[in-house]
Amino acid sequence: MKFGVQLPEAEYEATWPEIRDMARIAEDSGFDSIWLGDHLLYRFETGPAGPWEAWSMLAALAAVTERVTLGPLVAATPFHSPAMLAKKAATVDEISGGRLVLGLGAGWNRLEFDAFGFPYDQRVSRFAEAFEIIRRLLTTGEADFEGRFYTIRECELHPRPRLGGPPLMIGSNGERMLGLTLPYVEYWNSWYRNFNNQVDDLRPLMAKIEQSAVELGRAPGEVRKTVALLVAFESIRAPSRYVETTPAITGSITQMAEALAGFAGAGVDHVMLVLDPITADSVAAAAEVVASARDLISS
Repeated sequence: MKFGVQLPEAEYEATWPEIRDMARIAEDSGFDSIWLGDHLLYRFETGPAGPWEAWSMLAALAAVTERVTLGPLVAATPFHSPAMLAKKAATVDEISGGRLVLGLGAGWNRLEFDAFGFPYDQRVSRFAEAFEIIRRLLTTGEADFEGRFYTIRECELHPRPRLGGPPLMIGSNGERMLGLTLPYVEYWNSWYRNFNNQVDDLRPLMAKIEQSAVELGRAPGEVRKTVALLVAFESIRAPSRYVETTPAITGSITQMAEALAGFAGAGVDHVMLVLDPITADSVAAAAEVVASARDLISS
């Protein structure tokens, strides 16, 4: 099982040097991947908050790392024209030397749609057209498409993306979204709130995904299962703009490592750790947990 970490989103206003340092610690300490949320604005009881623009930050991270996989967890297609999102993905993939995984979703937080002027209605129908355009452009380098929401004429990506394009990931559990994407994606991802951060609650969801993928023509296990997990370090203090109500994986290094190893036993291919708090110290502490989990998994 591979291990990744999500960098700060809206917990506090992290600066670029802080984000860069966390990424370097993650890479140097053995993490396999680094992820960013593609969001724009939240409003908590403590006030408004939001992350830096995800694709600019991914390009910067691609330039200051060498080994780790990078990706949005996940990119909201309504925030970008589909052809431009494909162009951004191809560019970040080039900067990183082919380390991008393109996570895609339809978005959910209406607040940021309204605030930034993006339509919120018929999100799945809009996603269906966007996904088709993005997929075609990244796999073939060209597309001509006329739909209800998006139209592109003789669009081409130059320079061309790498052969086949970066692998795609779907961040959704919805039946219609899965039907649109499971025939094509390499990865499926689910957020910890969808299964209460518990491996026993995840098992039936993963079984559903596997059954759907096979029914849509994929080989058993061909779509890799990835999940975001909430991991808390109670001894590390940092400011936060919101209170998380989902129970976190916490405790001693051994206890947390055993919990993570349990997800490997359930068939998860890759976990993305959402750290509470998310600081340089917590990334380093999480690396110790990951090392211990790897030992348990391999023993």
